[in-house]
Amino acid sequence: MRQIVLDTETTGLNPRTGDRILEIGAVELNNRMLTGNNFHHYINPERDSEEGALAVHGLTTEFLSDKPKFAEIADEFRAYIADAELIIHNAPFDIGFLNAEFKRLNLPPVHEQVHGVIDTLVQAKEMHPGKRNSLDALCDRYGVSNAHRKLHGALLDSELLADVYLAMTRGQNSLSMEEEVEAAADGAALEIVPLAEVIFQSASADELAAHEATIAGLDKAAKGQCIWTAVTSPPATA
Repeated sequence: MRQIVLDTETTGLNPRTGDRILEIGAVELNNRMLTGNNFHHYINPERDSEEGALAVHGLTTEFLSDKPKFAEIADEFRAYIADAELIIHNAPFDIGFLNAEFKRLNLPPVHEQVHGVIDTLVQAKEMHPGKRNSLDALCDRYGVSNAHRKLHGALLDSELLADVYLAMTRGQNSLSMEEEVEAAADGAALEIVPLAEVIFQSASADELAAHEATIAGLDKAAKGQCIWTAVTSPPATA
C-alpha cells in the first residue's frame, strides 16, 4: 500500500470563515519505507494570516505573495495523492481545509480521490489514553528527535509524523510469530549468532552463612516461620 504522510499550514483555524491553506508538505511511504518522493509547496493564500497562526508557522504575507495559488498546484497535488492512503495527525482539520480548496475549484472531496485516511491522533489516543498526544509529545514518547523544530512547517512535520507513525505501528505489519531478522543500516541482514554462555556462580560459604542468619532473624521476628522459610522448608506433617 502506497501511503502519504501529509500536513498543512493555514492562515487560521476555520476554512468556513475564509481561512486558507498556505503550505502543503507530504512524504511517501511504500511498504513502510520512506521513498524520498516528497511533495512540498508554499501557497499564496490570497489573504493575511491570523496573528496566532502566524506565530505558529512564521510564513508572512510578504513571503507568500509570489508563491503559486492553490489552483495552480491542485492538479499536481491530486496526482500525488491519487489512490494512496493518507496519514494525518488530527485529520479532520487538514481534510476540512483541503476539501474547502477543492470545492472552490469544483473538484471532488479528498475521500473520493484517495484509498483512505488514517488519523494518527485517534490512534495515539487509543494507545495512550489520558496522555498528551500532540506531535511533539509523541516525538518524545517514541524517541523521534524534533530538536530542530523551532516553528511548525508542513514538510518537517510530515517527516516527523512519518517516523512517529512507523514507531507507533511497528510490528503491526506482520501477524506471524516468527523471529524477525535484524537488519543493518544498509539494509543487509545481520548474521544470527548464538547467545553468550550463561555463567552460573555459586554463593560462597560466608554468603550462605549470612543468608541463613538473615532468615533466622526473620523467623524470630515472625515468632515462627517467615514466608521464605515456610515456602522453602515447610514443617513436617504427621
